[in-house]
Amino acid sequence: MPKAKTTKTIKKTKTAKKTKAKKKKPEKKAKKEAKKEVKKKTEKQEVIGKDKYFEGVGRRKRAVARVRLFIKGENGFLVNKKQLKEYFSTFELQKTASAALEIMKCTKKFKTSVIVRGGGLNAQAEAIRHGIARALILFNPDFRKRLKKAGFLKRDSRMRERKKPGLKRARRAPQWKKR
Repeated sequence: MPKAKTTKTIKKTKTAKKTKAKKKKPEKKAKKEAKKEVKKKTEKQEVIGKDKYFEGVGRRKRAVARVRLFIKGENGFLVNKKQLKEYFSTFELQKTASAALEIMKCTKKFKTSVIVRGGGLNAQAEAIRHGIARALILFNPDFRKRLKKAGFLKRDSRMRERKKPGLKRARRAPQWKKR
């Protein structure tokens, strides 16, 4: 005849089941963590494999430029996947966009890649200049003094004023009629 289960034996069996369940969970967590570590290692290797660059964001009016200065690679200046001369047709805008590199005499040291959005062509050129200046400081903090003196680090905060209700534009009121 089998023994009758007492309350003590029932408690022991329940705790034994709980401990077995607890043992399984950490094993699963450990496996998940190991998978995450493997993913992180592969991601790090991919980042190491890519070219090293210095990034700066420049702004002017509504234009925003994300500039990347690559140390390795062919010396070139790409703006929205086009050559600088194709994107900015006038010599003046080309000079404005690359002014920060020219002042620091670094035009041949870097491959420059820019993504610029918003604003007009002049604002975009000035945004690129601002972004390049910020990226150059990350490359060499000693450049700060010369770039600041040239005025390339200052964010030009002048923006278009918003339209107000009851007016035709920001300040232009409707024509007033006496009679």
